[in-house]
Amino acid sequence: MMGAPDLEQVERYLLLLQDNICSALEQEDGDARFVEDVWSYEGGKGGGRSRVLSVGGVIEQGGVNFSHVSGSSLPASATAHRPELVGRGFHAVGLSLVIHPRNPYVPTSHANVRFFIAEKGGGPPVWWFGGGMDLTPYYPMEEDVIAWHEASRAACKPFGADVYPRFKKWCDDYFFLKHRNETRGVGGLFFDDLNEWGFDRCFAFLRSVGDQYIPAYLPIVQRRKDTPYGDREQNFQRYRRGRYVEFNLVYDRGTLFGLQSGGRTESILMSLPPVAHWRYNWKPEEGSAEDDLYKNFLKPRDWLKS
Repeated sequence: MMGAPDLEQVERYLLLLQDNICSALEQEDGDARFVEDVWSYEGGKGGGRSRVLSVGGVIEQGGVNFSHVSGSSLPASATAHRPELVGRGFHAVGLSLVIHPRNPYVPTSHANVRFFIAEKGGGPPVWWFGGGMDLTPYYPMEEDVIAWHEASRAACKPFGADVYPRFKKWCDDYFFLKHRNETRGVGGLFFDDLNEWGFDRCFAFLRSVGDQYIPAYLPIVQRRKDTPYGDREQNFQRYRRGRYVEFNLVYDRGTLFGLQSGGRTESILMSLPPVAHWRYNWKPEEGSAEDDLYKNFLKPRDWLKS
């Protein structure tokens, strides 16, 4: 018999995951610590626990945010693909993180795991899980991308051979800037509306993804954090960060949900990098590392040759 949805159990896991991720990132950075900011949700009930690390030795800026909010009606971003949920009250609990490293050879990383319950009248609640993790490198390091996708596949493996290919493709399709005709990065996993396996198995999958983030990301950070770089690499990193800003403000469902539901703006926009540049009609030099990134990395690709 499949278990009933247990909001408190999910919340306990996400708070512990936030503690574990922050501890591992602080240890890796060595210079700075996360500053915690506890806030209340003005659009309804609940609130969150935002943690931000700034001006570190390895991390230029990073945030690991927990939230649990509830309201009387789901915002438009949550019902656009599910009109039957319009007018339902909701609980949304999740953990979202973005790490913007200092060294341009260390990729930016993002992960998110979340759980929704929508209720109406005396009928049964509608619930689902969502989330994933993705990598945004500034310089083309195939070893790092393969390792990231191996970790993504490992998170999915206990749940079926078809899970990684399906959620990998979803990630490629989701983190795509249509107006630029390029992916935001090299992907990973993305899933939403997950309830097909029943609560217990879906929650186990969420934990598998959440627990895989640190083992996937820290080895890449450790390999690249001491790579020498100069103005050229830093300027390119900041230029590519502009694409990150464009995606998050134009397409990202989590950003839209947070803003439309009256969430806390500072916590929602902590995903934006501290410094980003835009250049008019810039093109990479033919044959350069930057050109390699555009031609061979910023497009969907089977990194594991599966």
